[in-house]
Amino acid sequence: MSSEEGLSSTITDWLFFSSWWLLLPFIMLLVVVAFIVAFVLLLYMISPLISPKPLKLNGAHVVVTGGSSGIGKSIAMECYRQGAFITLVARDESKLVQAKKEVEKCAINDKQVVLCISVDVSKDYGQVESVIKQCQEKLGPVDMLVNCAGTSFSGKFEEVEVERFRSLMEVNYLGSVYPTRAVITTMKERRMGRIMFISSQAGQIGLFGYTAYSPSKFALRGLAESLQMEMKPYNIYVTVAYPPDTDTPGLAEENRTKPLETRLISETSGVTQPEQVAKIIVKDAVQGNFNSSVGPDGYMLSALTCGMSPVTSITEGLQQIVTMGLFRTIALFYLGSFDSIVRRCMIQREQAKAADKRE
Repeated sequence: MSSEEGLSSTITDWLFFSSWWLLLPFIMLLVVVAFIVAFVLLLYMISPLISPKPLKLNGAHVVVTGGSSGIGKSIAMECYRQGAFITLVARDESKLVQAKKEVEKCAINDKQVVLCISVDVSKDYGQVESVIKQCQEKLGPVDMLVNCAGTSFSGKFEEVEVERFRSLMEVNYLGSVYPTRAVITTMKERRMGRIMFISSQAGQIGLFGYTAYSPSKFALRGLAESLQMEMKPYNIYVTVAYPPDTDTPGLAEENRTKPLETRLISETSGVTQPEQVAKIIVKDAVQGNFNSSVGPDGYMLSALTCGMSPVTSITEGLQQIVTMGLFRTIALFYLGSFDSIVRRCMIQREQAKAADKRE
């Protein structure tokens, strides 16, 4: 072989290896992409295997506290449309009678029954336990408990009566603890059941005017996470629902005292109808999903605040991991706009006070 041929061969080999090293990053990228695609497909394939078995509502006994109006009544109607037997629990007997008539119109067969019991679920655990035993004797063991009894209130921290902090915690938190304690033993014995807590988007993010209300709804999240870890081995699944502002009598009552800042912040997300909220919440509870959110804002908040909350499937966890950074970026813009609203209102009040003094 001549020196020229040897040089040519060396150059050819060098170009080959150089081109290989140039292509290596692209090849590695393709391998990584292929691995990710395969991993995602695998997650979708195995997720149904680890997800809880859906609860069949046809013939099931569903207890709804706070079921005489609002979201509670809409949930009862949605469950009744799917063949469930319903126990409505609330304080006002006249409202319960009217709610019973509305729920009964949603019947799909002649065997369904709506039972009404008047009791304050936040005051005396003994009474609540007695009520639950009474309804189970008539309609059988409770398959799903919907803790919807609650009340809302908004006002500036220093203007809210101290008694209001206690009453909201009693109704919104203990009003869910007591019924849950009353049904959980039977559910564990039967190795099945659903427990639903109706929180609020104000139970995911603290906002101006909700210093009394938000903590009582945040508390439900801690209860639900702890309870789910205890109950999962018994095939009992807990769902926490975070509905947005919903067109209910409770919202109308809250709006009477709502500060300007709170109202302006709330208007950024609009008002949802209780029937829409009920459909989503019931579907999530039946599936055994831990989080139940409504609309794009609700989905974003649930992903942002998921923390150490349980997931129903690996796919759900993957979605939270992928979207967390993007949603946090969007959330910073929301928080900035909320702070801007609060500052503008404060400046307007100070200017109005200064004008009054000059006059």
